[in-house]
Amino acid sequence: MPPTQPKAYRGKQITVTYDTSRCLHAAECVRGLPEVFDSGQRPWVQPDGADPERVAEVVRRCPSGALQYRPAEGSTDGSAEPPDRPTTVVRSPAGQLVVRGELRVTTADGTVRSETRAVLCACGVSGNQPFCDHSGACGAD
Repeated sequence: MPPTQPKAYRGKQITVTYDTSRCLHAAECVRGLPEVFDSGQRPWVQPDGADPERVAEVVRRCPSGALQYRPAEGSTDGSAEPPDRPTTVVRSPAGQLVVRGELRVTTADGTVRSETRAVLCACGVSGNQPFCDHSGACGAD
């Protein structure tokens, strides 16, 4: 799967970005804050639907890092997502590597990305290397 640019959903105090190529449909967002994340609505992310601190808390639950946040342009409240400390790497029951912390991830095209959360492919089959896209054995649930 070719890399995509994350879609930005701008609110008054917080901007949420969504990278479809990294979403593994864990549904932490829609379960955690359905008034902000509603896949039946367009746009499906409404950052002003809840307090920005609550939006940030739910975004941080996204294991793949498909959802991220930052303060809205011109906002004086909040800060960019802080990385977990210490950095952790956990193998999921399916074999994926779930990583949280201050990360530098090199993508298949050689781009180095700063990340705070990622689910990495451990079987080598993903079309979105190094991220898991559920196409191989490590993505089977």
